[in-house]
Amino acid sequence: MTRFYSEDTIVAPATAQGRAGIGIVRVSGPLCAAIAEAIAGVLPAERLATYRPFYDTEQNLIDKGLVIYFKDPHSFTGEDVLEFHLHGSPVLLDLMVQAILQQGARLARPGEFSERAFYNQKIDLAQAEAIADLIAAGSATAARSALKSLEGEFSRLINALVDKVVHLRMYVEAAIDFPDEEIDFIADKKVAGMLEDIAVELHAIAQQAEKGVLLQEGITIALAGKPNAGKSSLLNYLSGKDSAIVTPIPGTTRDILQEYIQIEGVPLHIIDTAGLRDSDDVVEQEGIRRALLALDKAQQILWLIDGEQEELDNVEAYLKSIPLEAKYHDRMTLIYNKIDLSTQKERCSQQGGHTVLYLSIKTGQGLDLLQQHLKSILNLNDNEANFIARRRHLAALAAAKDALSKAKEALHTKLAGELMAEDLKAMQNSLNEITGQFTADDLLGKIFSEFCIGK
Repeated sequence: MTRFYSEDTIVAPATAQGRAGIGIVRVSGPLCAAIAEAIAGVLPAERLATYRPFYDTEQNLIDKGLVIYFKDPHSFTGEDVLEFHLHGSPVLLDLMVQAILQQGARLARPGEFSERAFYNQKIDLAQAEAIADLIAAGSATAARSALKSLEGEFSRLINALVDKVVHLRMYVEAAIDFPDEEIDFIADKKVAGMLEDIAVELHAIAQQAEKGVLLQEGITIALAGKPNAGKSSLLNYLSGKDSAIVTPIPGTTRDILQEYIQIEGVPLHIIDTAGLRDSDDVVEQEGIRRALLALDKAQQILWLIDGEQEELDNVEAYLKSIPLEAKYHDRMTLIYNKIDLSTQKERCSQQGGHTVLYLSIKTGQGLDLLQQHLKSILNLNDNEANFIARRRHLAALAAAKDALSKAKEALHTKLAGELMAEDLKAMQNSLNEITGQFTADDLLGKIFSEFCIGK
């Protein structure tokens, strides 16, 4: 195995900023043994927590705590690693870091410990990203899925698919390189069958990855409609608190209000927008402008209708009155609110190409239908994702799918083995971008720079 050796020794707090019972300072690199002897007075036995006093270069006592030594390659980074466990005062942690810097180490860049682990092949790129995702997990479901990725579930699926692509490449390229063997793979149904098996497996992984991205990012839902339709009341209901001011006066909401909620472990970013209407009020005009910008960015829009003021006898006609409805058509749900003040009954129906919910936020009628609809939007009827994923993973899977489609075309339409071999190579490279076996250095730098310091 190729090892990555760095002449630098790096240091950073491995615990979050703020006061805590315990704080950890992590060190990685060739100076670990010397740093342990200088600060703790001894190089501990490998992987054995040793209680010691910690001193700075002037022999001032910093604190007393545990020091643990991990000898390369049996460490997280694959290098010598030290961990100092002391009381979690930010002042003490800073004193410890300064003492280690004086011994020749330097401050670690964001994600540099994980970066070294990646280059030393302790983890692949998908696993490295899962570390950051596990730390940032906003729900138990997201944390479980991130842990599965960290344990290699996502990587295992990708590597298994790559193996199938490589096997097919070998078969095709052998037929090209050794034409005397008379392997007519163009007419061989085995190749078509292998391509189809790969396509099925790729589709299944992509579906799971989409769920993984949903767990990591969640979706943004904008509440829109005319003034006094109940948008702020709905925001308060969904968030479980009085986030927005609710009054009978139209136009109360002038700015964008945002709340974060979870539905079965999936994060939802709920945005309450200003009511859309013609107004001479400069402040309200600015609120409406911001509302339209929020609608552009939202993945789903809940359009509220005031049932006290309007009936919904003709959905198609009503849709024509909605500003830019055609632009938002595919991501809009109509919510007919205040059925307690109208002739409508609690129900969910499909009209004019939209889901239409009839409910009352005030009385609670139909709110269970809204919850069910939100779950259907999030596709929460299936099992949770088997791994966490990111947008770049979806892009790589889409590129792999495109290359596979070209390979099929080369086989069935163009009857060109050389083109098919190149398409399979492109597919392999796209899949390898996920695990980091084929990834540009600038992309690696960007990925690790987004990690927190000490990880």
